[in-house]
This record gives sequence, C-alpha cells and structure tokens, in this order.
Amino acid sequence: MDHTITELLWLLLVYSFLGWIIETVVGTVKNRTFINRGFSTGPFCLVYGIAAVLMTLTTGDLLEDTFFLFIGCGILATMVEWLTGKLLERLNSHKWWDYSGKKWNFDGYICLQYSVLWAVLGLFCMRYGNRLLLTVYRLIPKPFSQILVWILGIIAFLDILLSLAAVLHIKREIPGADRVRHEISLFTYRFGSSIVGHVERRMTKAYPVILEKTEEIRREGKFAEGCGFYKLFWLFFIACILGDFVETIFCRITAGVWMSRSSLVWGPFSIVWGFAIVFATVLLYKDKEKPDRHLFFVGTFLGGAYEYVCSVLSELVFGKVFWDYSHIPFNLDGRVNLLYCFFWGIAAVVWIRWFYPPLSAFIEKIPKIWGYVLTWVLAVFMAANMLVSVAALVRYDQREGGPAAQSGWEKIIDQHFDDERMAKIYPNAKSTTPPQE
Repeated sequence: MDHTITELLWLLLVYSFLGWIIETVVGTVKNRTFINRGFSTGPFCLVYGIAAVLMTLTTGDLLEDTFFLFIGCGILATMVEWLTGKLLERLNSHKWWDYSGKKWNFDGYICLQYSVLWAVLGLFCMRYGNRLLLTVYRLIPKPFSQILVWILGIIAFLDILLSLAAVLHIKREIPGADRVRHEISLFTYRFGSSIVGHVERRMTKAYPVILEKTEEIRREGKFAEGCGFYKLFWLFFIACILGDFVETIFCRITAGVWMSRSSLVWGPFSIVWGFAIVFATVLLYKDKEKPDRHLFFVGTFLGGAYEYVCSVLSELVFGKVFWDYSHIPFNLDGRVNLLYCFFWGIAAVVWIRWFYPPLSAFIEKIPKIWGYVLTWVLAVFMAANMLVSVAALVRYDQREGGPAAQSGWEKIIDQHFDDERMAKIYPNAKSTTPPQE
C-alpha cells in the first residue's frame, strides 16, 4: 500500500511518541524518578519512529508471510538500534547504553532478547498498528491534519537540532562590533545558551556517561585528517569508481558479457558501493582493533540490510528493479541473498584491515589547497550527476506507456537520455509499473 509523505511523517511522529513513552516508563521505574530517556527533549524517541517507517516502506511484500515479516522487522529494528548507538558514540566517544551484561549481545548495543522484542513489536505494528494509526489520521479533517503533522514535524526537527547542539557543546562567538550589535548578540547568546543548557542538563541526567572525559586527538594539520567530511567524500568518490570496476569484472567473469554497472548517467560510478564504504568507515573504523569475526558479522548483517533497503527504495522512487536474486538460494524477496551477505562481511574485513589504512594515508597526502578545491569541484559534479540521473530514471519509468513530455526539463531529459541510452546504462533495470492500456 502506498503512503503519502504526510502519512509517513504521521507514523514517524506517533511511533516516536509511543517509543518515548516506553523508554520513559522503563527509565523512570528503574531509577525511581522521572527520566526523559529520549535523545530529544520533547516527547519523541525518533529511533522507534524511524524503524517503523523503514519497516513500512520495506516490508510491504512480506505482510502475508508471518515468519519473514517477523525476521524482517527484527533485522531492521536491530540495525537501526545498532546504527543509532554507533552514531551517538561518534558524537561523544561514549556508549549511551550498554547491553554487555546481557547474554547473546553484540558490541554492547544489541542483544538477542531485545531483537526478538523489536521483531514482535514490528510484526504487530505492520499488521495492525499502521492500519489503526492511518485510520485515525484520515478521520482528522483536512487540511487541519496536514498542518498539524507538519508543525509537529518541524518542532521535532528543531528539537533534534537543539539536542545535537547540546551534545556537541556548541558555543557562539560574540562579535566585537558596536555596542548595539554587541547587546543584541549577547542577548541572543544568553538566550541560546539557556535553551541548550537546559537540554544538556536533561541529557546528562538521563545519560550521565556523556559527561565523562575523553582523550583529545592530536592534529597535525593534514588535509582530510581524521574521519570528517573531506576524508569521507574522497572515500565515497574512490569507492564509487572501484565498485563499478569490480561489478563490471564480476559480470564479465560470471555472465560472460561486458555491461554497464554504473548508478549514474555520467561516468563509472556505483553509488551503492560509495555509500556502503562511507557507512562502513563511519561505523567500523574505530573497531579496527577488534577481531575479524566482529567485522565480518557486522558487515554481513548491515550489508544485507543496506542492500535490501536500497532495493526497496529504488523501486519505490524509480519504479525499477536494478537487481534480482530470485534465482539464487536463500534469497529474501529477490532483493538480498545469504551468499552476497557473506560477501559484504568479507568486504568489511578486507576494507578495514587492508584498504582503508593506505587509502586514508594517501588522501591525507593531498596538498591542502588542491584538496579543498578538488573536493568541492567533484562534490558539485557528483551532486549534479545524481540529480540528472534521478531525473533520467524518473522519465525512463514515466515513458513506459505514460504521457508525453510536457515541461521543459522533461523534454530535455528525453532528448539526451532516451530509452536506448538508458537501456545501455542500466541493462538490468526492470520496470515494476504495469503497462497502461
């Protein structure tokens, strides 16, 4: 069943609120005092909302299969919980929760008993919760329902920004201009600091660990040092090229044909690989000292989930299926299969152990000025490439029995990216849109 953006936002907010209730009740009972356990100050625990929306978008084909729906919900919820824990750790260098004392835990962020609980809750929500919540939403008169949802969404977004500012301890510089500007800036600073300070006090009460001191990292002034934007962009760019090369060779060896494996209309770039490398680096580069089995398990689990989500989202957005593993044993809806999940696990080990260290060192050797200039030139190019690719894929889907191009951009896209050219760029793309009579 298709959902509008507003309906998905409604589900995100309601499930976030319900998750906040669960977390707050559990925290309050444990500590015998009221504890706001959400990352946000308001009554939202977005981890629950994000997990629910992901399930809604990706498990539509599994609603009639209880077993696979249970497994899919458990995997998605566990993935979101682990990702959230790792990202929060990146922000503050501490674990915000720790399941190390529980049996069958992994990395202290996830454990079997909670994964089973999330699977049960996800199954219930997908089978019954969504229907109930969407019925309630549609009972609210329009346009009041839409206005209400978007206002709440904006409030939740601003709340997240405030909470992020509190975690990062953002401080504003007061400009030393004339007296009037100084007073205005001073008032703004104090007002902002009081809000952020309130959020900080609330968060440190709920998560005392974030106050613990961490060892400062020494900087030597190299380009793209550490694991920030510049380093991640170059890893993304390089991985896009290498991913396209690897997939092209793999298809030549296994299928005996040369075919385009690019995700974009200009150049040999596989952005699925690019984003995968960025996520793997962000989440695993600090785990490089852990055993290979840890990296392999994380890579297998997250790689499979990542590929599944990419497959569903590309089908929802573009109306195309870009890969189909239905002929491979142990596949899930043709989107992922066990063998390729193992490949993701091996790739995670190989990346963190062998490729990341020398590539990271190579990127840091780029002269600073050239590095900054090239980064932004390539970033603009890749952004334009993605935008044009999205437009071309949208028109590629619309042209199959749809109306002729109406607007100027549609005519330009049809002229430069006709069906013949798109078939060469995306030879494995299969339409999921039924032909119109």
